[in-house]
This record gives sequence, structure tokens and C-alpha cells, in this order.
Amino acid sequence: MKIPKRLLPLLEDGLVDEVQRQLLSGKEATVYVVRCGDELRCAKVYKDVAQRSFKQAVEYREGRKGRNSRRSRAMEKGSRFGRQQQEASWHNAEVDALYKLAAADVRVPQPYGCIDGVLLMELVTAEDGDVAPRLNDIELAPEIAREGHGLMMRYAVRMLCAGLVHGDLSEFNVLMDDVGPVIIDLPQAVDAAANNHAKSMFLRDVNNMTRYYGQFAPELLSTDYANEIWALYEAGELTPESVLTGQFEQTLEAADVGSVLHEISAAFEEEQERLQRISDADED
Repeated sequence: MKIPKRLLPLLEDGLVDEVQRQLLSGKEATVYVVRCGDELRCAKVYKDVAQRSFKQAVEYREGRKGRNSRRSRAMEKGSRFGRQQQEASWHNAEVDALYKLAAADVRVPQPYGCIDGVLLMELVTAEDGDVAPRLNDIELAPEIAREGHGLMMRYAVRMLCAGLVHGDLSEFNVLMDDVGPVIIDLPQAVDAAANNHAKSMFLRDVNNMTRYYGQFAPELLSTDYANEIWALYEAGELTPESVLTGQFEQTLEAADVGSVLHEISAAFEEEQERLQRISDADED
């Protein structure tokens, strides 16, 4: 196969010994299976901003702090240097999130570093050595769905306690190996406390997972873990060990029309992307 341009420096520097095949191509990156010594790993090659179809990058960057004031000013001005720094920030955000979530006992691929827009990380495989399928590609028995949903709710709690919201969590961004679900694709992860859209993103993430698992265990569809978890978080009462009930009683407060419209719009875009992903998966 033709070696992607961004992978050539890694081959020349000996960080990658062989590019074996393309694994998948998504809205923000193309992932390749590569050999590093005796190990097979993933090389996630981020697409240039002009090629990405991830349309809400501005909302996801809100609240991210630059490590350097000059870089931060350049990013705000949108200069060429600033755009380069935004791209680097987008890539590094995934590495930082992977390390932070692994430390919080959330199953994510192990990262090995990000070099010039290429993230090297663990290749998640099944026991037979085949690449682990996406959650969307498998059928679940009701008891397995209930178990998986419970674990994903626990991961959602741990992520929030670590200060992060995935921001694009769905059955397309979860792999399933022989142990259980593994969360992937985190460049858009946001700071739960610093991003004004964090709540709507979190609710969408959790509701996406409930909707998916609810296909196989319909009783899950009557739960409201998303609002329950967020209410505990806002009250300062959420811990990794918080006991969840799946129930939440909405209070009759004046509606924030702007927030409601934003959530409706975000939900519509999410559904359109979900349908497009299903169509793309069927074509593959």
C-alpha cells in the first residue's frame, strides 16, 4: 500500500517499522495498523482541518487553556501560526484525555505519543487477535446489554469526576473486546467545568449509550442516568463510588429557551451523523 505522507517521518525515525493496512477512516482521522517491533499498534493520522467533517470544533475548544500566552493569542486571532497551534492542541487533547481517563480507571487504548499529527496507541484486539469490533457492529443479549450499560454509566461517572466529558460518545466510538467496552476517539473531549456546552454534551453522550443498549434491553429506555449524574455533579456530590438509581425528577423551573434550542439542534445533527455512519458502515 502507498504509505501516507504523515507516516513517513515515523518510519524514517524507527518509531514505526511497517504500515500494514488501513483500519478505518472517520470524520476526523484515518487509522492504520502498524508494526512497532514485535507489536501491532494503531497509528491515528488526523485529517487537516479543511478535510475534517467535525463541524462543531469551536464549541469543543471552549475552555481549553493554552500552555503558552503567545500561542493562546495567536489561536484567538486565527493567524496561520494560531491555526497550527489549534491543530496541535486538538491532537494533544486526545493524548491528555487518554492518560487522564486511564488513571481514572476508564478503559481506553494506551497511548504511546503524538508526533506531527499522528497518534500512536494500542491496537485493541479480541482474544483471537482480530481487531475488536465497534459496539455498533455486534448484537447483544439482554443481560449483556444491561451489564454493558451499567459499566458505561460507571465510566461516565468516572470521566466526569476526572473533569472530562467525551463530547461525541456513541456506539460508534466504543470498541468491544473479550473483557468489555473500550472508549475511543477523544480529541473533542471537553473540560466539564470550563465549557458552557459541557452539560448538553454530557446528556447527549449518556443518552446515546442508553438508547443503544435499550435496543436489546428496553427497560433501560425508561431510565434517566444522564440527568441524575449531572445533578450530583452540579451539587458537588458525585464521586466514582456514587450509587445510581437511573431515576431523576425534573423540577419545574423557567426554561432557558436558548439552551433548549441548542440541545435540539445538537440532537438533530447527532442523529444525522448517526444515520450517515450507519449508511457508511452498510456500504463497507
